[in-house]
Amino acid sequence: MGVSKKFSASAIRQAYHARLRDFGENYVQEFAGKWPELSDLSDARFHLIGHLQSNKARTACELFSVIQTVDSPKLLQRLDASAKELDRQVEVLLEIKLSEEPAKAGADAREIPDLLEAAHSCANLKVTGLMTMPPWSEDAEHSRPYFKRLAELARRYQLGDLSMGMSNDFEVAIEEGATIIRVGTALFGKRPPPKESVSPV
Repeated sequence: MGVSKKFSASAIRQAYHARLRDFGENYVQEFAGKWPELSDLSDARFHLIGHLQSNKARTACELFSVIQTVDSPKLLQRLDASAKELDRQVEVLLEIKLSEEPAKAGADAREIPDLLEAAHSCANLKVTGLMTMPPWSEDAEHSRPYFKRLAELARRYQLGDLSMGMSNDFEVAIEEGATIIRVGTALFGKRPPPKESVSPV
């Protein structure tokens, strides 16, 4: 999957014409601005890989085929209600926090049974796997224990998809069983700098 956050709709279209079909976006509002230029790419799949606030659940269900960052029963229920209103089936992954970093989002691994139980009553959602983000390191081997742990959890709960690994460590993630890797810099290059706001004269 190509992580296209901060890149333009034209860059996404260029990658699509190069046969990339799965794209990851971090921000609902940012992608909503690109969507009108991309809605004709009928076989492209757009994944939300950034934190989702429950008040943006309906918009997320409208825009994304897959939401990889579900971490609470409340969010599951909000997404299910939105998907039902839109008459859509939405694929979701459970984001699991395996590191001790305070800034990292995700549910504790011990919460997986509760999340799966809540998902059973969500007729418009399909939980297909787990996602995690290990602490960033230049040494990909530092990510391996986190990937190995996520793979063990997926086997335990009989979930098929494992979203793990980025440009700096995706080879190790693949060795540990990743089915989805989230590659941005290695595909699109360095992200463009934010546009500076110009004060009116």
